This record gives sequence, structure tokens and C-alpha cells, in this order.
Amino acid sequence: MLVWLEANLATILTALVVFGLLALIVCAMIRDKKKGKSVTCGGCSGDCAHCRAAHAEAIRTARAAKANTGR
Repeated sequence: MLVWLEANLATILTALVVFGLLALIVCAMIRDKKKGKSVTCGGCSGDCAHCRAAHAEAIRTARAAKANTGR
């Protein structure tokens, strides 16, 4: 068993580093999701389907306020 570990030590360490980085990425995505940041929409101009759905209420409110001021 010890011989096998010595023979594969580089592969095992590389795998541990890759899995560690993957865990950090997933944790960051979960943290961003909890903060309300979108995982799928990375700062588009606001015309994608996700942005329209997310900001539909704000758009309606702005339009209603604009209509009430008479502009």
C-alpha cells in the first residue's frame, strides 16, 4: 500500500488541489446566489430574458411614476 502511495503521490496531490479549487468556486457561487447576484447573467445590458424578468417590477414602477408626472 505504501509503495502505491509513493508511486501515485503527484497524481493524488494534483487531484486534491483541483478538488480544492472546485470547492472554492462552488462556495463562491453559493455565496453570490445568497447575496442575490445572478450566476447565469454576468452583467449584460439588461435585454436578456433573465434581466427582463428580474427587473420587470422596477420597469413598471418607473413607467408609472413617469406617467404620473406628465412627462
